[in-house]
Amino acid sequence: MDSILSTAAHKPAVPLALDHLVVAARTLDEGEAWLKARLRRGLVPGGAHPGFGTHNRLLRLGDDCYLELIAADPAQAATRLLFGLEQPAVARALADQPLLLHTVFRVVAPQVLGDVLPRLDYDPGVPTAMSRGDLRWSITIPPRRRPAGDGLLPTIIDWGEAQHPCRRLPDSGVALESLRLEGPPAIISAFPRPAAESRIQPVLAAASSSRICAEFLVDGAKIIIESRLPLKDLA
Repeated sequence: MDSILSTAAHKPAVPLALDHLVVAARTLDEGEAWLKARLRRGLVPGGAHPGFGTHNRLLRLGDDCYLELIAADPAQAATRLLFGLEQPAVARALADQPLLLHTVFRVVAPQVLGDVLPRLDYDPGVPTAMSRGDLRWSITIPPRRRPAGDGLLPTIIDWGEAQHPCRRLPDSGVALESLRLEGPPAIISAFPRPAAESRIQPVLAAASSSRICAEFLVDGAKIIIESRLPLKDLA
């Protein structure tokens, strides 16, 4: 039986809250069809990430978090993609079906990204400015754009004074109810304990393989989406 690690007992809280889930697909159309078959909802167009080789679509999951569907953007010629999408292990996995690939946690105001990073037990990457239209944010980008800890350890985002995307997205009627992450003990133990402001407090479990499992409430029914992560196979 997997051993469950409490997010509240073994380390002090960090001013972070779950911001969004990342689902990756070979194409946005393929990913949206896969999600719509499970969550019964279409997604909202997002946009491109210039210089990072990806584009996205979005789905609101309540007042404080959302789902980001991401895929390689054929209009860009980037060789390194966000969340390691260009890596052979990820490409092989996505050839079978889209993946619930990663989580992103946001900095809880009035803290800023620079205040939070030294308090983490892992290196999420370099703070990098990104923008789309009038929306600007700072996000950690790891070396080679491969997420830390086999993809289990979260990317950190700071929206600063920008309006959170959930305020711009229509209510989808889909709510995220819970989040569970499984992986090697050394990785799981480095996962940050979110602040009390985070509505979702992830359940962490030590296991031999890496997996993310999210439970949603859709039209009164509970829907589970889970994926085993391929990032541990990266060279």
